[in-house]
Amino acid sequence: MDLFETLPPDKIAQDSPLADRMRPSSLDDFAGQKHILGKACFLRKAIESGEVCSLILWGPPGTGKTTLAHIISQNTNYNFVSFSAVTSGIKEIRKVIQEAGSKRSLKYKKTLLFVDEIHRFNKAQQDAFLPHIEKGTITFVGATTENPSFEVVSPLLSRSKVLVLNPLGEDDLNTILRRALSDKERGLGKYAVDMDPQALKHIARYSHGDARVALNALEILVQNAAPDSRGLRAISLSMAEEAMQKKSLLYDKDGEEHYNLISALHKSMRGSDPDAAIYWLARMLEAGEDPLYLARRMVRFASEDIGNADPQALQVAISAMEAFRFIGLPEGKLALAQAAAYLATAPKSNAIYSAYSSAKADVVQEGALPVPLHIRNAPTKLMGELGYGKGYQYAHRYPNAYIQQEYLPEKLKGRVYYHPTERGFEKIIRSRLQKWREASKKKPK
Repeated sequence: MDLFETLPPDKIAQDSPLADRMRPSSLDDFAGQKHILGKACFLRKAIESGEVCSLILWGPPGTGKTTLAHIISQNTNYNFVSFSAVTSGIKEIRKVIQEAGSKRSLKYKKTLLFVDEIHRFNKAQQDAFLPHIEKGTITFVGATTENPSFEVVSPLLSRSKVLVLNPLGEDDLNTILRRALSDKERGLGKYAVDMDPQALKHIARYSHGDARVALNALEILVQNAAPDSRGLRAISLSMAEEAMQKKSLLYDKDGEEHYNLISALHKSMRGSDPDAAIYWLARMLEAGEDPLYLARRMVRFASEDIGNADPQALQVAISAMEAFRFIGLPEGKLALAQAAAYLATAPKSNAIYSAYSSAKADVVQEGALPVPLHIRNAPTKLMGELGYGKGYQYAHRYPNAYIQQEYLPEKLKGRVYYHPTERGFEKIIRSRLQKWREASKKKPK
């Protein structure tokens, strides 16, 4: 084993941290990242075929980047060499490349070079890999928590496939934690542990998708729990709260409290109370609710309860959602709070909601009514001969780009769905519609 090679998972020392000991060695044991490791996904097929291209793994800490590199190496029979960009430089890179070239010339196994925190290398250091990737001396796998578009040089990006790893879900983390509790060889199975299910759920929730954080917390809890006379170590929710430095809030994302709180948030915004809106938002966020779920609800609210009374509200809600996607936790919570306050203080109107509901009712009741001939498209001669588009009046030819003509099916002629209010921008829309309707009573010139 050379200076830079790391131990495979099955040979990690028993005094290593639990997160290292529990590192899976096969795709079947890997939790999460189904979007890149599903049965039909590119990476799984490549690993199973025994040949992978150079990769850049981009994702938050504790999502499996290093583990995935190990699995690729073991399942493709590569010689695995790993080092960190934090502690290595050009000298180490040259040594690794030299060893890889020697092994290749002697027809040994191919070398998979894994570089953790590749974004820490400067441009010259990153460029040093390029000729050796092109020659096939190494298959390069880089891991980074930073956006590769900004932190990895373009030539290296062009020679690698970028795979995005997502924060692990609570179900994935629960699986990892339970596996660690039961594994007697690598995990904590040698201890008799009575784990409160709520404590396990608390660890998973407040690890924020980071398996290393979750396993470290679990290891501390089990090792520091005093065994009783039977040797049983009891882990309570309060102990988990202390370990995570996070108080558990009464909340069940799949139960009644979830619906109670989202109802409180929605009604507080509808009632124009920004203080209550921010409070209920904070309650849900701090209890572990998916922030993007809350963002989606606010986008819906912007159309359902504000609509054209403030057309900017929808853009604010969407911008908050995109801002959260861009900066994540915890800073992204502020973008959601800003949106909640804006929506709560915006003028309210459910006219769009009511209009759509009424139109939907007519669609369901009347079925597929025919489009009036004069507003049909006539792309062929035959369709023109059949009267498609005949009599259509082009609005831009008339004063104020408006001319009264019927656009609804004959059976719904004169139906009005949209009734703008006198609030916010809808007051202007209401006035505009009234002028058009008055003008329509006059014969056009």
